[in-house]
Amino acid sequence: MILFPAIDLKDGQCVRLKLGEMDQATVFNDDPAAQARLFEAQGFEYLHIVDLNGAFEGRPVNATAVEAILAAITIPAQLGGGIRDLRTIESWLGKGIRRVILGTIAVRDPGLVREACAAFPGRVAVGIDAKGGKVAVEGWAETSELTAVALARRFEDAGVAAIIYTDIERDGILKGLNLPATAELARAVSIPVIASGGLASMDDIKALTAPEYAMLEGAISGRALYDGRIDTKEALALLKGGALLKGGA
Repeated sequence: MILFPAIDLKDGQCVRLKLGEMDQATVFNDDPAAQARLFEAQGFEYLHIVDLNGAFEGRPVNATAVEAILAAITIPAQLGGGIRDLRTIESWLGKGIRRVILGTIAVRDPGLVREACAAFPGRVAVGIDAKGGKVAVEGWAETSELTAVALARRFEDAGVAAIIYTDIERDGILKGLNLPATAELARAVSIPVIASGGLASMDDIKALTAPEYAMLEGAISGRALYDGRIDTKEALALLKGGALLKGGA
């Protein structure tokens, strides 16, 4: 199972939001590339990047910061936020992003997701951000009537590489992952699912190792990593199938 460290970009800085609110941003590093290098040095194998401004504006905004991150690391990275057309997808994949994440456009134009999956096999993921089980769009500013499971099922045969499922009501507040809802989604489709939103402590990491969550591809961690609530070595060892290190949490 993969633990993805998150770099959320707002105004060129590495931040974390609370409940998806842009005015509730805490800056953790004003040098995102340095933060990315640190994550790689700590042993993480796959980076999760979100262009927060882009998610709200519907176009790439923090491109300079993303490009600096790509120049600083050798591990793969996935990117979401403001990616709404094939040209932008092709551009980011050409610049070195391993996998793009389509969120709002997956609700607005499912056909584009299918087209992108056909054009770039294995390199297109769908981000499903839910509030009370209903899908949110436009940087979480709007909530639709579509359920997360219904949206996921739309892409069952599209060739989507992964689904990133975020529980907005837990994001950035260290409330704990909503693993039951994530597992329900994972059981409903054959597409690999990644848990996101609320990962708070080593207890969440341990919970991910339970047999009922073995179908998950991984989990994304943000604030808990920045706050030091997670022991990186312990977490990576656990999710690779190892035991807790001596003296660990």
